[in-house]
Amino acid sequence: MACPNVLLSLFGLSLLGSCAATTYTVGDSSGWDVSTNLDSWAVGKTFIVGDILLFQYSSYHSLYEVSKDGYQSCNTTNPLFSATNGNTSFVLSSAGEKYFVCGEISHCLGGMRLTIAVEDQNTAMAPGSSAPQGSQLFHPSPTSSPPRRDVSPTSSYNPNPSYNSRSGLVLLACTIVLRIFLGLAS
Repeated sequence: MACPNVLLSLFGLSLLGSCAATTYTVGDSSGWDVSTNLDSWAVGKTFIVGDILLFQYSSYHSLYEVSKDGYQSCNTTNPLFSATNGNTSFVLSSAGEKYFVCGEISHCLGGMRLTIAVEDQNTAMAPGSSAPQGSQLFHPSPTSSPPRRDVSPTSSYNPNPSYNSRSGLVLLACTIVLRIFLGLAS
């Protein structure tokens, strides 16, 4: 009888990790702004697939997800994503490096750009794993650019539309398993 309880416990604990998406407000209270030190803001944070970046910015700014080359040169000619609504939620839907810039080149060159490493859930949940440092960052191999996605001022960007509904079901399943686990543990 102890074996099923142990298996159920391990299953429940594994589901708990998938329930915990985090929303990060980029730049914290300063927001997505040229005066914010975005490099230091990202230090020490571990971004996982499913997490959400909330970009809050004034009408003087914009948000573009670009390639590594676009990031380095502040070039927004072929963005992977763009928004100008001042309040953009960006779901981190895949692992790898992500590059964001302001569309105003002088702002981008002035430091209004952000690069982060996104880990998949299995890597992030592995025992003894920690946030990648320096040369340990994952650099995806170059591929063809995905099509540009424009977002209307009232919408959020979610490249995987089923994620939000699926996360609710996962949360429900986690709650049920946790209740069962707590009932068996007593």
